[in-house]
Amino acid sequence: MKKIRNFLLGLDLMLVCILAGAAAEEGMEYFIKNRAKEKENRPVMQINRTEEELSEASTQDLAEKKVALTFDDGPNAIYTEGLLAGLKERGVRATFFLLGKAVEISPQLVEQMHKDGHLIGNHSYEHVNLSSLSDEAAIAQVDKTNEAIHQVTGEYPEYIRPPYGCWKSNLDYDTTMIEVLWNVDPLDWKTDNAPAVVERVLSEVEENDIILLHDASESSVQAAFEIIDKLTAQGYVFVTVDEILFD
Repeated sequence: MKKIRNFLLGLDLMLVCILAGAAAEEGMEYFIKNRAKEKENRPVMQINRTEEELSEASTQDLAEKKVALTFDDGPNAIYTEGLLAGLKERGVRATFFLLGKAVEISPQLVEQMHKDGHLIGNHSYEHVNLSSLSDEAAIAQVDKTNEAIHQVTGEYPEYIRPPYGCWKSNLDYDTTMIEVLWNVDPLDWKTDNAPAVVERVLSEVEENDIILLHDASESSVQAAFEIIDKLTAQGYVFVTVDEILFD
């Protein structure tokens, strides 16, 4: 099921890249602003199990399941501060893919992210479709954002989430950044209905998934907190994307 979903995700992203490129040509910078699957019932046979087997099964049931919460398009001067406060209250570390232009507007929010232990990544300077740009222009979008983040945190980001999920493969030779996409996209930017966003995530999420959200609206922030609370109750633990990719 996971392989099928990732294949479909790849097809979806190809279509999005095509549409985003067309939108960019028409000047629509934020064409995309800022799949529930059925769960298999897997009965567990418990006939004639030894105490050791039962103990091992109990330990596995209690094991924490990792998931990564990510936020694109920030920092947002209105909503990111409240999001950071709520994450800190819950002891959750997330990953933020930032726009260089927004970093320059709200450096204090980036400083707080860094201080709180969140992972900070690159999301281009102006939220453009990198695949529609020349190599030089695309590299400039990446480098300018890296410099803006470095000016605040003293560190250059290692991870990038290209807007619309559209990366230029040849840029791998010019940058050393690691591309990060997602497994679960509840389309929070399209609605102010926080419960609907929460339900979309809960119906799709599995262990080691990367959830895509945005910190650009009150409803998205509210949805993020409810997602955290409900998944925590289900035994999930929230980590940054590097722990999903490399652990």
